[in-house]
Amino acid sequence: VQLQASGGGLVQPGGSLKLSCEGIGITLSRFAMTWYRQFPGEEREYVAAIAPSGATYYIPSVKDRFTVSRDDAKNTLYLEMDNLRPGDTAVYYCKLVSSGTSYWGQGTLVTVSS
Repeated sequence: VQLQASGGGLVQPGGSLKLSCEGIGITLSRFAMTWYRQFPGEEREYVAAIAPSGATYYIPSVKDRFTVSRDDAKNTLYLEMDNLRPGDTAVYYCKLVSSGTSYWGQGTLVTVSS
């Protein structure tokens, strides 16, 4: 099982990025999928999630700016981030839990700076 995350980069405040997390060896639609982020020197924090049903969940600071979605045909999870702020600068990770085992993507760095 692998989760391959991509899509990070440098963007100006107010800009947008779309992160991807491709599942290899596992069908993502069977599981709740979660995006986390980690600020320098801090623990990873939950950002958003999507249930197998398609229901979505967000922390208040990203609600109405971030959108989590899933393309079942491509077996890929997305996090579309709009109106980015410098405070969103972090390494972003995708995660799923299967049979008590956590699988993490490798992390993708998002830097919001002018």
